Amino acid sequence: MYKITVFLCIPLAIAVIVLFQNACRLFSMWEHKKRQYVLLMAKNKKSFSAESFKIYMKAPCGRIMARAVLNDLGIREKYRELLAYREPLLVSIKNNFVPQDAKIYINEEMI
Repeated sequence: MYKITVFLCIPLAIAVIVLFQNACRLFSMWEHKKRQYVLLMAKNKKSFSAESFKIYMKAPCGRIMARAVLNDLGIREKYRELLAYREPLLVSIKNNFVPQDAKIYINEEMI
C-alpha cells in the first residue's frame, strides 16, 4: 500500500488542524442553538405559527433546526408549508455578500 512519509504527514496535519478548528467553532455555538430550539418549541407548542420559522428557513442549519422542532412537536408534515420561505441558492449567495447593519435591542430599546 502507501508508505507514510513526511510529505504525506504535513498535508494530513494541516487538514486535521482545519477540521478541529471548525469542530470547535460548531460546538461553541451549541448553547445558542439550544436557546433557539427552546424558543421555537415554546412559540409553537400550543399552535403552529409558520412566521416563527421564517428566519430559520434561510440557511441549511436553520432548516435542520426547523425540521427537528417540527419532528419533536409531532407536526412533521408542516415542513412543506415552510419551504415557501426558503430562498433560492443564487439569492442566498447574493445576500451573503451584501453588508448588513446589526441592531441590538435590550428591553425594546435600540443600543
